[in-house]
Amino acid sequence: MQFNAYGGHGAALAAALVNFRDHRLEALEELLAAYEIIRPKLVAAHVDGLYAWAERIRPIFGEQDRDRQIALINDLLAAAASRPYVSTHDGLPPHLHYVSDDADLGSRVRAVTASGLAMAATFSDGSRLGRCERPGCAVVFVDTSRNGRRRFCSPQCANRFNVAAHRARHNHR
Repeated sequence: MQFNAYGGHGAALAAALVNFRDHRLEALEELLAAYEIIRPKLVAAHVDGLYAWAERIRPIFGEQDRDRQIALINDLLAAAASRPYVSTHDGLPPHLHYVSDDADLGSRVRAVTASGLAMAATFSDGSRLGRCERPGCAVVFVDTSRNGRRRFCSPQCANRFNVAAHRARHNHR
């Protein structure tokens, strides 16, 4: 399933922030740039705020109670306090922007991620915002598979899970 490009970037950025472990400013700037956040230049004060925001995002992924998931997303939207508007910059067709390009970096990231998660939840009833099912793995993901049945963050985690299950079955014989 493909979400619209802007919302898809926001949901994917949300997952990437939750999974991100490299605390160097340059690495976080590269991550933000990869998800098309304009002017991703950080100062140390931004880093703590972005990691705190990622921790607010974390419980949304894999949440089975849809009402709770929606409440968490609505809390993010309220905290982001964005004001969407239609833009046609650079010869592009009309598309949504969720916050002014002049807003500070933290505000832009909050608006894009909260809006992206809201779109992902409304386009897929929230079931596409997943958490790896392998015990010990805390990676979250946006499931863009055709059938929407992704259970693991990677083929490696799926293989580890399946090998462990196979061994457990054979050890009980």
